[in-house]
Amino acid sequence: MSFELIKQYFEDHGLGDRVHDLSQNSATVEAAAIAVGCEPKQIAKTLSFIANGEPILVVAAGDAKVDNHKFRAEFDCKAKMIHADEVEGYIGHAPGGVCPFCIKPNVKVYLDISLQRFDIVYPAAGTGHSAIRLTPQELEEHSNSLRWVDVCKNWES
Repeated sequence: MSFELIKQYFEDHGLGDRVHDLSQNSATVEAAAIAVGCEPKQIAKTLSFIANGEPILVVAAGDAKVDNHKFRAEFDCKAKMIHADEVEGYIGHAPGGVCPFCIKPNVKVYLDISLQRFDIVYPAAGTGHSAIRLTPQELEEHSNSLRWVDVCKNWES
């Protein structure tokens, strides 16, 4: 059901042709890059955390890793990922298809600056075999993110 909601959302915003139900698995950065034909670093991976008792999403480039010190400085807590079997309950999408679109209303979204170096990025679209082609500005607009953050390391500038 997640894919259909996201597809309809983007149809309503004139971007429906950019949402793709892929014929192959896109549940990991590497698989998604092969499926859409881009570099792994252009995959906008969505990471699910509990921060100060609340679910949050951090969307980061495929080659970025969360830096625990930066995360603590930004959110005033330790980076604690949501356990895989609890992700759908907190966020509204199952692991492999987690994205910042059509999520539960109490989930806050943040975008990591590692994505700003690209003209185009590819987040998932609700399933482990989907993606959407967006600019970072479109991602910012349609994810309803609160702000850009710097919580990752090991990405190429």
